[in-house]
Amino acid sequence: MDSDRIKGAGKEIKGNVKEAFGELTGDRSTEIDGKTEQVAGKIQRKYGETKDDVRDALDDVDDANDLNDPAVRSRP
Repeated sequence: MDSDRIKGAGKEIKGNVKEAFGELTGDRSTEIDGKTEQVAGKIQRKYGETKDDVRDALDDVDDANDLNDPAVRSRP
């Protein structure tokens, strides 16, 4: 799992808490900061997910190439 996924999820949670605190206290600035942090976290999390997907796809291609390579297939 990519570290950006974990960091992004953490930012989303932190932003959610900050937004709720802003709503509770009536502090519109804190509320907006929280929403902004949530969006930044979501982008970072999605970026990490995409990196994982690309890494998995490249591993699949590499595995398929190994199956088609006679030198690799003949290994025990």
